[in-house]
Amino acid sequence: MPVVTAAGLTKHIGGRTLFADVSFKLERGDRMTLTGRNGSGKTTLLRILSGEASLDRGRVSTGRGTRIALHDQRPPRTGASLREYVTAGLDWIVAIERELERLERVMAEAADEATLSAYADAQARLEHAGGYRWRDGVDAALRGLGFVEGELDRPLASFSGGELTRASLARAIASAPDLLLLDEPTNHLDIESLEWLEDYLGGIDAAVVMVAHDRWFLESVGTSVLELVGGGARSFAGPWHAWRAEQAARELAAGRDTARREAEIARMERFVERFRYKATKARQAQSKLKSIERLKRGMPDAAPPEGSSLSFEFGAAQRSGRVVLELEDATLAVGGRTLIEDAGMWLERGEHVTLVGANGSGKTTLVESLVGVRELGRGKLRRGHNVQVGYLAQHTALDPRAGATVLAHAQAATGLSEAKTRALLGRFLFSGDEVAKWLTDLSGGESRRLALALLTSSDANLLILDEPTNHLDLESREALEDALTGFDGTVLLISHDRALLEAVGSRTIVIEDRRLRSHSGGWAEYRSGVESARAAGEGAGRAANKRPRPPRASGPSKNRLAAAARLEREVEAAEAALRALEDELADPARWADPQRAAESAQRHESAGRELDELYERWTKAQEGA
Repeated sequence: MPVVTAAGLTKHIGGRTLFADVSFKLERGDRMTLTGRNGSGKTTLLRILSGEASLDRGRVSTGRGTRIALHDQRPPRTGASLREYVTAGLDWIVAIERELERLERVMAEAADEATLSAYADAQARLEHAGGYRWRDGVDAALRGLGFVEGELDRPLASFSGGELTRASLARAIASAPDLLLLDEPTNHLDIESLEWLEDYLGGIDAAVVMVAHDRWFLESVGTSVLELVGGGARSFAGPWHAWRAEQAARELAAGRDTARREAEIARMERFVERFRYKATKARQAQSKLKSIERLKRGMPDAAPPEGSSLSFEFGAAQRSGRVVLELEDATLAVGGRTLIEDAGMWLERGEHVTLVGANGSGKTTLVESLVGVRELGRGKLRRGHNVQVGYLAQHTALDPRAGATVLAHAQAATGLSEAKTRALLGRFLFSGDEVAKWLTDLSGGESRRLALALLTSSDANLLILDEPTNHLDLESREALEDALTGFDGTVLLISHDRALLEAVGSRTIVIEDRRLRSHSGGWAEYRSGVESARAAGEGAGRAANKRPRPPRASGPSKNRLAAAARLEREVEAAEAALRALEDELADPARWADPQRAAESAQRHESAGRELDELYERWTKAQEGA
């Protein structure tokens, strides 16, 4: 039975149709990404599903007793402690425990069939919620989202805004809902917490609807996409990257903005190739994406994309010395707490380096020292010849002067003429009367776009960026990715957006144990190494606890190696055959003859099934080898 069924949902706001006739159905295990441009109604739809907002037409149906939890960006307002606030979302479990205690007292005196039946029912409901150890699940959610033991009994009023947002997420998760609604759940999470959340959502027995701008998260978690567009909705059954590729292919088939759509398809292919640590899965996804690109070229005309998208690039970087920055024997401390000790690092000309570490490890403190905002506690910092630094701080600081407008601020900061300043701002989606907005009236996203506009107009050949994707929507994040990957100067990047880290970084510097450790390769390669080391450590730990066994020959047999090699050749041949069929289907002449088109489509479908079967056998052979 579906967890939730939405039929013909329609909502009007201020005389405008926000969305109309939106329908979908979700079972347990379904995790639907809700996407659409800002203002398309994503948050409103989540609140309608939770019962917090009304409908103008349509119906939301849920099963009897369905529990719904909503996490959004509204911070909790209560005098309770963190643990009390999160646990309060589980009052229904506490009620079951009390019911069991009451029934036990009744049974101690005289147990009839009705009492025994009621007790068995209550016991089953408690077991479904995790049994008497459900409080351990609450603590696990809090720890998974970055809270430590000493914080659990602190009053909520003592936490920052970001911490309160994480507390709201913990409460929604810990409440064990049947339908979990998440509005930007990745905000204020470090990478470790993001990975914990991905693993958790992938294993829960619930339906999930989520709005997020973190591409890595969406790819890890989502099983389908519902796009709010043009006042209606389009559904897509499949992972996030396939939806983005199909979206671009629709526009490509319609002949709209061809270069951009082709670039988006190519981006999705690169994303999938980088995303999976296991090469077999990356290869399979890559093949499927190429199928999408070719087959969608023959689609009928589609509606034009709504609104505008950010598009920009950084200027050519002047040549600097080979060593751009060098840090030696550095120590950094804040409030008496040492963050980095006796650490060293360097950046070479043209390198694109990412800096990662847990929240509170000192990433922002370090880059503030590198740009001169903060002094080193100890150590030496040397800057190379002809290095011009462009710095984007984590929290955008704009001109606080009364009466400053976007145009006036940008013109003063860049020294450009008014016409050139307007052209610059236009590339960052400030057009018409928007350039006359007061700085104090800008949203977080607008402030970020303005700061990026000013950065692109600088002469920087070293970009130091601290969480540049804060407040940026998905399209703006991708535009930033394109600009950074095309920048020929040096980049040092801090971000929780793992897709951006992987796209931009060629080397990874990690803050761990108050040291700076350099790892060659991008984010995915670094994480693959971490996972391999962790698995090896766990395997060694398990082996240490077992009784010793007689030694045996190590490594796969020759037969297994030969079988794996043979399957790999079969996979390559099947991929080549599938590509030939896709080229055949892409030929407009093929579609002029319905019979030939049907035959080709049938052969393509059969070849796709055969390739999927080969992938599965090849994966098993690789694991066995």
